[in-house]
Amino acid sequence: MRNAGAWLMGLACGLAPCPAMAECKGTMTRRNPYLSGVLALGLFAALPAAHAASGSSSALDRNRELQACAAKAEANPDGAKADAKRWQEQGGGDHAKLCEALALFHAGDFKAAGTQMEALVPTLGKDDPKAAASLLGRAGWAWLRAGDQGRAERLYGKALDKMPGDTDLLIDRAFARAEGERFWDAIADLDAALSRDPRRADAYLYRATAHKALSNYRQALSDIDHALELKPGDPEAILLRGNVKAMGGNLPAARDDWALARRVSPDSEWGRAAADNLARTAELAGAAGKDKAKEPPKKAQ
Repeated sequence: MRNAGAWLMGLACGLAPCPAMAECKGTMTRRNPYLSGVLALGLFAALPAAHAASGSSSALDRNRELQACAAKAEANPDGAKADAKRWQEQGGGDHAKLCEALALFHAGDFKAAGTQMEALVPTLGKDDPKAAASLLGRAGWAWLRAGDQGRAERLYGKALDKMPGDTDLLIDRAFARAEGERFWDAIADLDAALSRDPRRADAYLYRATAHKALSNYRQALSDIDHALELKPGDPEAILLRGNVKAMGGNLPAARDDWALARRVSPDSEWGRAAADNLARTAELAGAAGKDKAKEPPKKAQ
């Protein structure tokens, strides 16, 4: 993705801007937990009753096949893609195409995955708003990963038309809006998500990051405090709090938070980013001290 690092840099990448969203993998992966087995289960749970009654054995076989493909797509996308092609040749139809779309997504071919998921909405989502919204949302996420913020947002809008107020869809659309640097619109979606589920620590962090991008540091710190109440000791939140404090001009307090993030989770991406921030600011402080020492003494007046 093109610019998501700019608004998410406090979440997974320390103070340095992420050149691409792929470098903030922890956040992105967590925002997309349902592209595999859950999607498969959700679609098959929505099969028309007449179809299930007339071919329950066939439906169960397709369900198992799709779940197996979804699981394989995460670990071995190329193998899953080959399985999907064979399944299509054997008459797997739209379910085999969905299997292929999942494999394409996990292989990083986000445009092809998004296109294929969109194309499946009229059939796999027919007469079922939940299944249609599921596919539209996954297609939106694929296009967001591909860097097409406008198309992603339109798809999230269509998904929310099918399932108004869905918390995950609201949060995902907030990502799309933030991609377009429409931070207040992103905050509006996150406000709506938190009004429906006030225990979403992740949504508080995303809203804090949007406030940070707008230089609303007090609001950002308030949201981080809420996140830490829900998830004490979270290194991601502690890192972000340090970054916000640094941007607000309180570097000593920021360094305290970075030291804490490094201490509670030294091997995580957030712990490593905190360590990097500590090292970088120490170097800057050292350089500033040397420059000051080189200054000639001021003459007495």
